[in-house]
Order: sequence, then structure tokens, then C-alpha cells
Amino acid sequence: METPAPTRALSQFVLKLHSRCDLACDHCYVYEHADTSWKARVRATPDEVVERVAARIAEHAAAHRLPGVQVVFHGGEPLLAGPARMRRAAAALRGALDGVCALELGIQTNALLLDERFCDVFDEFGISVGVSLDGGRAENDRHRRFADGRGSYDRVVASIGLLREPRYRHLFGGLLCTIDVENDPLAVYEALMALEPPRIDFLLPHATHDVPPPRPGGARAPYAQWLLAVHERWTAEGRPVPVRVFDSVRRMLRGGSSLVESIGTDPVDLVVIETDGSFEQADSLKTAFDGAPATGMDVFAHSLDEVAAHPGIEARRQGKEGLCDECRRCPVVDVCGGGLYAHRYRTGSGFANPSAYCGDLMELILGIREAEETERENPVSTASGQQPQHPLTEDQIDQLAAGYGDAATVAALAAEQLVITRGLLTAVWERAPRDGRTAAVWRVLAEVDEAAPQALDEVLAHPYARTWARHCLETGGDGGADVAGLAEFAAAAVVRAAGRYEATVRVPVHDGAVRLPGLGRVLVGAPDGEDAEVAATADGFSVSAAGGTVRIDVHGPGDARWHPVRRVGPAGWSVALEDTDRYRDAHQWPSVPRQDEAEVKAWHEDLVAAWDFLGRELPRYAPGLAAGLGTVTPLVPPGDGSDVSGAARQAFGAVGIARPASPDTLALLVAHEFQHVKLGAVLDLADLYDPQDTRLFHAPWRPDPRPLEGLLQGTYAHVAVAEYWRAQARRDVPGAAAPFARWTRETAEAVDRLAGSGSLTPLGRRFADGMARTVAPWLSELKGV
Repeated sequence: METPAPTRALSQFVLKLHSRCDLACDHCYVYEHADTSWKARVRATPDEVVERVAARIAEHAAAHRLPGVQVVFHGGEPLLAGPARMRRAAAALRGALDGVCALELGIQTNALLLDERFCDVFDEFGISVGVSLDGGRAENDRHRRFADGRGSYDRVVASIGLLREPRYRHLFGGLLCTIDVENDPLAVYEALMALEPPRIDFLLPHATHDVPPPRPGGARAPYAQWLLAVHERWTAEGRPVPVRVFDSVRRMLRGGSSLVESIGTDPVDLVVIETDGSFEQADSLKTAFDGAPATGMDVFAHSLDEVAAHPGIEARRQGKEGLCDECRRCPVVDVCGGGLYAHRYRTGSGFANPSAYCGDLMELILGIREAEETERENPVSTASGQQPQHPLTEDQIDQLAAGYGDAATVAALAAEQLVITRGLLTAVWERAPRDGRTAAVWRVLAEVDEAAPQALDEVLAHPYARTWARHCLETGGDGGADVAGLAEFAAAAVVRAAGRYEATVRVPVHDGAVRLPGLGRVLVGAPDGEDAEVAATADGFSVSAAGGTVRIDVHGPGDARWHPVRRVGPAGWSVALEDTDRYRDAHQWPSVPRQDEAEVKAWHEDLVAAWDFLGRELPRYAPGLAAGLGTVTPLVPPGDGSDVSGAARQAFGAVGIARPASPDTLALLVAHEFQHVKLGAVLDLADLYDPQDTRLFHAPWRPDPRPLEGLLQGTYAHVAVAEYWRAQARRDVPGAAAPFARWTRETAEAVDRLAGSGSLTPLGRRFADGMARTVAPWLSELKGV
């Protein structure tokens, strides 16, 4: 009997808190399209539904070892639920997911009822607020009106003013604008920009082939032309804020992933929970036909695994394979992805059609691609004369500048690191000897990338992939320094792509073993320099060398010759305990050899306890850690009993640590070193200081003067050190008050030294200001200490 494929996890949830709305927008997909299920819904979500939702999500996240989930409060209009109900919902979710995984909370609202009571709840639980607004007064009030015909613009803008106040600015998630092509695109853009949003989303009005989108005057692609007009202005101004549809197209043109559901081939992992506890598919399906989003399941009787296996959910997760033949043949399918699933609907053929916006999507993608090509030929082409903005949003920059970074922020850094590693892999190939063997390996890598790109991404996300690539490029100018490592990465990708791609890869033996980066090593007993052949099998993989064949069943009993990378830690944050990779010695101190099971068990127990500490005492660090730190490399402990740890600029996602005496200290070392990891990734994207400044600066915690980057790195890391000791002092841990005082004062002193260097870029000054704002309240706590 064929074993069923494991259920793919869901990680994004839209929780309806109220099923009615205080506006009567004529373009609303909930109340103005084919689906009428809202009429039978309970108005406000009962607490027992919310509590059951929280339990279901926690159960699902734990079972699938998810690093984080996102929950967005929605409606109708969610603010109609009131601040008390909103707070209870947020508390229920936080409580259920505490210690399980990171939780990112958001709300999408028309903001009519937004006031300080709501903002205080949002601040308490870190809820990001997205506001729906379609432009200036004239543009917005064409559609977003009260039932009596009054416009909503003035009240919404007043509410946005509250979000723009310094005390609530960090809650402002951005503006969502539904396009009306009869509105002037530049007038809309300017009106939105005047409100200083951290992000803008443009939404195509929901439509199908049965009810096509308006095209005034019979224009061929008016929505593309509207968006391209905005794109041209946005680019000319230096991309002052992220615009997710533009950023998504640009990322995918570079081989990255989409930031929005409406384009791209990434599987959609979103489910909606209605006010009565019913599970539904995406709300956009309400525009297709009455009952289209229904699953027939609810939170009381069904698990999220059952929801994930629903045919409708599965259909939206098939990527390119789920598209019609016409879409699969399209030259821009890898970017377009067929458009939003709901927009493909036609009576008689269901969703097996191109998007109702097919022509617009094609023209938009080609227009942005042409603009990108022009920009590469003339990189300084903006009105400000500055290079285009890096891919982080304004909010993400502010999070990182303050010393933190939520799951989405760190995931954005990881995505850019993967782009860098892919480029380094190509650079190694370009310098490699042009022989048949290397060509065969490169062909496998290219074919895996075509057949199972996620498998190759998983291999290249291994922290020491970049360490290896840099070693090749720096020590072997002609690519001769361990260029055979290409074969190791190709073999690991083939193993990960089992069932989607088949090939046999010849891999050189090193130290009597075959290395599979990120997976482990196989002892083959063959001399170094000889080849082994690696091939995927139905249950695992095989490695054949002169000494025989080792067959590894990943689901069966272990083979002593197979040294897999073992995972340790809690369900919400399991990490690879890397003691097999020959490029892991990148953390200043030497790494340990293969750990025995007793030591692995000790690491597991300590990491579980450390994660509990981080989530409880340093909650602003935990989501980013869960999203970005996937590898811990054990280091040799020093003979004097001191604690040692390290981070490597060329090994994003890994830290090296000699296991300390207590889990609390382990939490400190993890938080400290991951600060270096994050800041290194930022420095790969943008300059924070003038690299021509060769002066040395005194860091309060070191006797030797440091270059400016060293001072910056040390200061950023010590923000976390100071906060750790602050947490310990607040717990009345004996002896914690003195290090809290010391590290806080020394970190503040270092921030002042950075700010006064005169060599920080505008972005660097933003980081210095962010760290100063973080530390300032702690200094106030030290009076009398």
C-alpha cells in the first residue's frame, strides 16, 4: 500500500472577530459578491471559539515543529468586536503558543473605530495594524462609504494620525489600497505617501471571468498601466517605502519568493476561521460563487491537519502544477503563478483558467522587468541619485535598528542570504576547471533547481555552504580549492529531492567519509581522493564506494556508518547540532568531534530550557531566533571553565558555542551571537559606516581598540547582553544587578561613540538611534544602582 504524503502544515491564519462592517463599500468581496454566507454568521466571535482556535493552532504548530505562525484579525470589521474581546483573543493565542512557536499578530481594519484603547491592546501584544484606504478624499470616498452615502476618508485619516504618533508608530503596519483605474494613479500614490506609511499594498479588485473587472473604454491592460505609472514614480523617488506587489515581482525576477498571495508559484498555506468557528478557504473565493470558500469543517470537530488535506486547500498549494496548460506555457509563469486563485474562476471550467487579469499581469511583469534591466545598465537613475533601496521594509529596518527583528524580518534577511549563496555557488562554478566531471555536477545542480528548487534552496541554506564557497574563491583563484565540494552539494540536493528528481552523483571521499552538507556524513572506508556514488532511494539514499555500498533508510534503524546531523531543542525551535561538516570550524574556537548520545541529550535539555527562558524573559528576540538560527555548532570548552561562543560572517544561521554550565547562560550566548548574525546579514545588504574610515575606537568591554565595524558589531551584540542581565535583575537573581548596570552603561557609551564617529551612513545613524532608544529606559532604571 502506498504511504500517503505527509500533510503540509498551515502557518497563516485569518481569524474573523466580527462578521459585520460599519461601512458599505461597493467593491467589498465579503458582502457585495456571490457568497452570502455572512448573513448566517454570529456577529462577534465567542470566547470559546477563540480559545479552541488557539488550541488548534498550538496543536498544529507543535506537531509540525513550526518556527512561527501568523494570525491576522479580520472581519467584517474586526474593531466592532471591541477592545476587551480583542485583548482576550490576543491573550488566548499568546498563551496557547507560548513555548510552542513564535506568534506574529496583525489586524486589517478600516480604522473608523481606532482609538487609544485599541492601540494600547495592540501595543501590549505587538499587533501590527494594517489600514484600508484607497487614496485621497475623492479617490477613497468613491467606494469606501457609509450606508447613507457619506465618505469615510476624514475619519480614517484621523485614526491613521493616531498610528503616526511616536508612542504608536511601531504598530503601523501599512496601507492597503484597492485599485480603481478611474482614479489618477499618481494622485492616489501621493495621497498615500503623504500619510508616511511603513508599507503600501495595492490590491486588484476581486473579479472572475463571469464577472470581469471593469475596463473603462475597453482598455487592454488598464490595471498594469495604472500600476506601472505608480512604479515609475516610486522608482524615480528611490523606492521610499516598500510596495509589496512591486517588491514581489522584483524578488521573483531574481529567483526569490513572493511576498503576496496574488502572484507567484509558492504554495499558499492560509486558512480562514469564521466567527462561528467554521474553517474556510481564502476570503477572495467569495467572489467566485456562493459557498466557494466553505470546507464543511470547524474548530470543534476538525484538526488543522484535516483542513490542510481539504481538496480546495490542496488545489491552492500545487504551484505551477496546479495551473492550466495555457498558464504553464506562459513565459512569465514563474513570476505570475497564474495570479490569485479566485480570479481564475469561470462557470463550467472552475479554476482551470488563466487569471481574469492575465493581460494585466503579463504587462506589469514585463514592464517591471524592463525597468529593472534599464536600472542595471544605469544604476544611479533615481530622482535622488541614490542606489535603489535594499529589500527590507521600513518597519523591518526599525526593528533591526532597535536590536530586535521579528520572524518576518529575519526571514527576509535569510532570503537575501540565500540569493548571495546562490551567487557564490555560481562564482565557484565559473572558476572551476572546465572538465566533463564538473560539467556533469553542474548539470545535476541545474536540473534539481528546475525540478525541485526547494530542495536546492534547503541545501544552500546550510550555513557552511557559504563558508565553503568563500574558501574556494579566496584560497583557489582558479576555483581549484575544493571545487569538488560542488558534488557534495549536488548529492545532498538529490537526496532532498527524492521522488521529484533522480540522478547518481560522484562525490570525492574526504577523511574516509562522504559529506552531505546539512544532512550528515557516511563513513565509506575508501581512501581519500577516491569517488563514491550517491543516489536517492525510495526510503533514503545509498552511497557506493570501493569498500561496498551503504544503504541508509531514513525511517529505519540507524547504520553505524551513517552520522546524521541531529536535531535538538524544543518543538518551537529545534536546531541542527552540527558536528559533521568539515567547514564548521568558522567560529574562532575549534569545534568538537562527533558528540556521543549523552552529550546530545544534554544539549537538547539545555536548549529546551534556554528557549523557555528566551520566550519568557527575552520575548522580542525569540521570534527572530526561531526564524533564523537553525544550527548550533558545539565548540571545545576552554580549560579555564570560561564561556566561549562565536558567530561567523560567512555562516548565516549558525552560532558556535561550548555548552555552558547553565541553560540561562546558554540563552545569553545564543542571543548575543545571533545579534552578530543579524547585523552581518544587514551589512551584506547596505553600508552602515564609511569603509574608508580606518581609525580604531575603544570599546568599553575590550582593552584593545577596534575598527569601526568591530565597535558596531560589539555594541549591537551588547544590547542583548544588557537586556539579558536586566531580565535577571528583574527576577532578583543574586548578583545580576551589577552586570545589568555595567553592560547597560557600557552599551550606551558605545552607542554614543558610534554616533559621534562622524562615519556612519544615514542608515548607520538610524541603527545608532535605534539602539539608543532601546537602552535609554534601562539607564533610567539604574538610578541609585
